[in-house]
Amino acid sequence: MPKIKTNRGAAKRFRKTGTGKIRRNKAFTSHILTKKSTKRKRDLRKATLVSAADAKNISRLIPYL
Repeated sequence: MPKIKTNRGAAKRFRKTGTGKIRRNKAFTSHILTKKSTKRKRDLRKATLVSAADAKNISRLIPYL
């Protein structure tokens, strides 16, 4: 079997944890920040885990990460 190509766009956005779950950064942090509260912006800085429904598809895009 040939190697599977990694989707480079996905590789830049996702990474695996030590237990094999997939981490992602939160959206809505790039602009229009004045109307967002400080608490909301602080919470958006933290990474979170990908939902179980999406994890299977994303893991196919990043097979070797």
